Amino acid sequence: MKGGSIPIRPMSKSPVVKRYKRNPILTKDDVPYPVATVHNAGVVKHNGQYVMLFRSHRHNGRSIIGKAVSTDGIHFKVVAEPFLTPATEGIFAEYEAFGVEDLRICPMPEEGYLLTYSGYSPHGVRIILARTYDFKKVERIAPISQADMRNVIIFPQKFNGKYVRLDRPHSEISPWSIWISFSPDLVHWGNSRVIMKPAKYHWDEMKVGPGATPIRTDDGWLHIFHGVYSTMDGSVYRLGVALHDLNDPSRILGVADDWILQPEDPWEIAGYVHNVVFTCGAIPEENGTVRIYWGGADTVMCTGVADISRLVELCLHHSRPPMPN
Repeated sequence: MKGGSIPIRPMSKSPVVKRYKRNPILTKDDVPYPVATVHNAGVVKHNGQYVMLFRSHRHNGRSIIGKAVSTDGIHFKVVAEPFLTPATEGIFAEYEAFGVEDLRICPMPEEGYLLTYSGYSPHGVRIILARTYDFKKVERIAPISQADMRNVIIFPQKFNGKYVRLDRPHSEISPWSIWISFSPDLVHWGNSRVIMKPAKYHWDEMKVGPGATPIRTDDGWLHIFHGVYSTMDGSVYRLGVALHDLNDPSRILGVADDWILQPEDPWEIAGYVHNVVFTCGAIPEENGTVRIYWGGADTVMCTGVADISRLVELCLHHSRPPMPN
């Protein structure tokens, strides 16, 4: 994208993301088994229902994944037992010993739902890949990263016969940037390279990381990501949006210069981790909006909606370079 080639258009003063007035939509009090938090949920539509796979801290401090269902995307009922707990045998038990966290859901046509989540252990954090067809049975496939890696999301289609993912090494080497990787079989990944970096003295200057599974639009793949800014009072997690080329997702058409959501409500400002809005799931609706789900302060689940066309507009006409100097 050449400087000055895209005109800058006046920005609206109305909020980009319209929060649901009765947030939070899910708390620990809604869970029928003992947990300390409910946050960072992957969400998808399945057989006419919204399915939410949320992270919770047990009272020993380690995380599990719970399941909740809804007919309207707002009012969720938690099922009686956790959906995913750390494995107890084999290689998965070794790499999930300290908990399973921050699950994303990728609906892959004719291949069910691909699940990526962080497994914590004495070896650090690794990404585990699993699959479900019905959100009742889960098949673990393989660890698909070395330590330390977090926040893997998979594009919900193949490109030239390859699966494509975005990830974020948990490292100060090319600090906390978003990478892209390719795979012929979901297990073996490579051809990795950096495609998006934090911007200096910007709202995301400390970290950027993949958020929700990318959404296909007429203009490109819409990716809602998280960015982190370090302050004298600790880090602040916000949400931003980027647009990837439809045919070559390694090519970013634009990154919105401004954040689209920041901690403002009391349950986003104070909690298990202060000043956090963090998304693992967003669902496009038939009316042209996207329903975004986010964890507030690593403690509760919240939701809101945004116009997809406005998010695309921000990426194309109010953008910053994806790879700033």
